[in-house]
Amino acid sequence: MSNNPIPSVPGFKAAGISCGIKEKGLKDLALIISEKPAVSAGVFTLNKVKSPSVLWSQKAVKKQQARAILINSGNANACTGPHGVEACKSIAEHLAKIIDAKPGEILLSSTGIIGVPLPTDKILNSLSFISQRASRTGWQNAADAILTTDLVPKTAKARVKLGNKTIEIGGFAKGSGMIHPNMATMLGFVYTNAAIDAKILQSALKEATDLSFNSITVDGDCSTNDCVLALANGGAGNTPIRSKNPAYKAFVHALTKVCRKLAVKIVEDGEGATKLVTVKVSGARTDKDAKQVAMTVANSKLVKTALFGEDPNWGRILCAAGYSGAGLVEDKVDIQLNRLPLLKRGIPSPETSMEKLEKAMRDKDIEIALNLRLGKGKAEVYTCDLSYEYIRINAEYTT
Repeated sequence: MSNNPIPSVPGFKAAGISCGIKEKGLKDLALIISEKPAVSAGVFTLNKVKSPSVLWSQKAVKKQQARAILINSGNANACTGPHGVEACKSIAEHLAKIIDAKPGEILLSSTGIIGVPLPTDKILNSLSFISQRASRTGWQNAADAILTTDLVPKTAKARVKLGNKTIEIGGFAKGSGMIHPNMATMLGFVYTNAAIDAKILQSALKEATDLSFNSITVDGDCSTNDCVLALANGGAGNTPIRSKNPAYKAFVHALTKVCRKLAVKIVEDGEGATKLVTVKVSGARTDKDAKQVAMTVANSKLVKTALFGEDPNWGRILCAAGYSGAGLVEDKVDIQLNRLPLLKRGIPSPETSMEKLEKAMRDKDIEIALNLRLGKGKAEVYTCDLSYEYIRINAEYTT
């Protein structure tokens, strides 16, 4: 598993505690506080069934200013009717009073089992305590507190020079199953001391998300609770980023770096995963076509099970590309696996022996590269294999 740095950023505090949603005293409540008012941005699930926590944060983000993000795990607060809506209102109002903010400056996020009423009182009774515990060193506890079926926490950090100022970007995320773009059952939180306009931050987050969280898939399922939330409090004192200038491009590059590290860690920790798989498509007519082919290959159950079984059945890769709906001409396609040529212009390559291919299939990191030879479109997607353990985890999830 990739290294997990402490994702602290000057001007932000965090905490993670147990409030009693999960059993055995496991951490289940996390808090991020900006020490000064911050601008906010968010990207949310496209599922038409949305948790009230998502709906609350979507509305709050439109105000473009926030002071805190509160995240609970163990309960999705989804499909719970008016109770879920009232829970969000009550929690935001209570936390706002404690940290001297407005309810609309509190962003909320939830993850866990769907259809079970959120134990609001447990959260309300813990808000004073978690607020007191919030510190500049509380990031590991916060990252632990948002996990569900994850085996490990996921954190990332980056620095970038903007003019004569160095800005920092930190982030942590959760996700292991129900992972699919637009978005997936994953939560991501990024925060920076950069000075940046709220609308420009929203644009930057969208760009970074498209190249990271919206380029991963574990099982093709899109959740009710997915979101990526961003805060920027201007503490670095850089010249504020108000347009898509060179400083903006440098900021997006660093933000994408953080988001991509978190996204890859989600795939590495996919439920039951034994392999990290990168699908690269080049030579497509458009970037959109390339992404369509890459995602179709990455989501193919036949491809994913073959990877788990280390079965060198490359025909499944070409088959998935062919039904993706993107432009493709069979006798132009090249396919490589870990740089071993499998197909050249639609014909099996004699260069790669079955022995070499079987050896490559045993690697923990697999790269599948397709060149469609139709244009300049390209895309890169991250996925994992599909194992027996994935079935066991999801067959027993509510127990």
